[in-house]
Amino acid sequence: MEKNRVDPKPGEVDDNMKRVHDSSLDHKGRVPLRASTGSWESFSLHYRSSGAVGVERMVEEMQGWCSKGEGKMVVEWLGLEEGKQVGERAGEVGGGAIEFSERLSYFGIATSLVIYLTKVIHQDLETAVKNVNYWSGVTTLMPLLGGFLADAYLGRYTTVIASCIVYLMGLVLLSLSWFLPGLKPCDHANMCIEPRRAHEVAFFLAIYLISIGTGGHKPSLESFGADQFDDDHVEERRQKMSFFNWWNCGRPSYRYREPTGSPLTPMLHVLVAAISKRNLPYPSNPSQLYEVSKSNGKNERFLAHTKKLKFLDKAAIVENEGNLEQKQSPWRLTTVTRVEEMKLIINMIPIWVFTLPFGICASQTSTLFIKQGAAMDRKIGNGFEIPPASIFTLAAIGMIVSVAIYDKILVPMLRRINENERGISILQRIGFGMLFSVITMIVAALVERKRLKVVEMNPSKGSISMNVFWLAPQLLIIGFGDGLTLVGLQEYFYDQVPDSMRSLGIGLYLSVIGAGSFLSGLLITIVNNVTGKSGKGWIGKDLNSSRLDKFYWLVAAITTMNLFVFVFFARQYSYKNVQNDDDGEENKV
Repeated sequence: MEKNRVDPKPGEVDDNMKRVHDSSLDHKGRVPLRASTGSWESFSLHYRSSGAVGVERMVEEMQGWCSKGEGKMVVEWLGLEEGKQVGERAGEVGGGAIEFSERLSYFGIATSLVIYLTKVIHQDLETAVKNVNYWSGVTTLMPLLGGFLADAYLGRYTTVIASCIVYLMGLVLLSLSWFLPGLKPCDHANMCIEPRRAHEVAFFLAIYLISIGTGGHKPSLESFGADQFDDDHVEERRQKMSFFNWWNCGRPSYRYREPTGSPLTPMLHVLVAAISKRNLPYPSNPSQLYEVSKSNGKNERFLAHTKKLKFLDKAAIVENEGNLEQKQSPWRLTTVTRVEEMKLIINMIPIWVFTLPFGICASQTSTLFIKQGAAMDRKIGNGFEIPPASIFTLAAIGMIVSVAIYDKILVPMLRRINENERGISILQRIGFGMLFSVITMIVAALVERKRLKVVEMNPSKGSISMNVFWLAPQLLIIGFGDGLTLVGLQEYFYDQVPDSMRSLGIGLYLSVIGAGSFLSGLLITIVNNVTGKSGKGWIGKDLNSSRLDKFYWLVAAITTMNLFVFVFFARQYSYKNVQNDDDGEENKV
């Protein structure tokens, strides 16, 4: 369990608290002043003038794909007015423009992709769903590479700028693939039986350029934002806890962290040193293990020794104390902090693995749920028809509601009850969200069975007589789960990784969704191969020839069994143990 933090009383803050001593720097390379840098204020300055340069327009065309008649596609421009200039839109975007524009662009593609692949590219349901899962998987695994480059070599600010350029290239190419005559799917969209090969090449190249751009943008921007808060300052620490719930993304007022080289190298140092000294006896007291003095620590945070994975402690055993004044090879002697950082990574592996089924559940919202909505009655009022991709809005609403309730009601209440700064631990939050994912798949199975019965009663009309808002419960519930699990995973991987790996930590969080998407595609293939032996696979060429209800029950069963295993490992987990004070006081993060 997490331990409560102990903070200085009001009036006891010394002059050191005026500056931020967490290894961050200001834009001139100095130790930053707390009053003029970081915190929430830095997010509302810079991007108000930089704007989004209209990038959201380049893919909003994807948001409105729906079928009206045979082969006819309709582009709905969401909230854009004719003749509005880029400069005007930039002034309207306000704070957080980059993140807002990127998310608008990403979800415009992600929620419309399965419809586009089936209606324009003419892929069958199984192929289209797997292609969406593969794209989503690559897009959310690329942040592992982007986070590594940001932490090790480029820095987070530079990585954000570079990745936005690549992202913009993808959006431009995506737009050109629809508007340029030579790249259009067909000359006559109303009679498009098979798209041009050039369109397919340009289209897939564009969306995978967007994947590369996301790989640098997502881990760097989010960790850069969280870097604006100091864990050693009580007010800023509490602000950071809310940051992961309500985060938006200013240069003079930013706090920066310099790239420190490959974060993998220190872990290799620990492994090599521990193996080379495997025959040495353990010291009688852990205080005899090697650690640099805090005066030489360059403002870095020190981790306290823990008893788990004791073998790795041998990397910090001092062989000859008389030679300590001489520079020691890191391949032979490492500090306790480096050893504990290695332990952190190892302890995170089972948590990462057993959150993957949640990623499988989450991947259904942008694939099968959207395809179900396209086959149902989406008309509202006098002829207005909701675009299939827009039903994803219900999941977003569910997430916003759950975050608001959690941050504004549950956390303050639980702080008073548990006397814990977070209210509940991060892993408890993640576990509750995974429970919502189980409920989602059960509800989805029941609704799909109802839809198939409607199709059986009237095969010629299909499920068009069934209102699309039958899907509302499962979308709202998965939104509730996202607000707990996804936000919890962001906070968990940012806080629990070594400080030098925080961009990579955000990449690890996103990789849960990416690996979950690949696993979803793999599961579809396995299920179809197994069930297809009896003559009819669960996922056929279209919805009405499929048995998605059985597939949803299978996912619910897998997620339920996984939840019990996750709870077991979560109860054994030890949180990062930071030494913040000169007297060696320990605080669990």
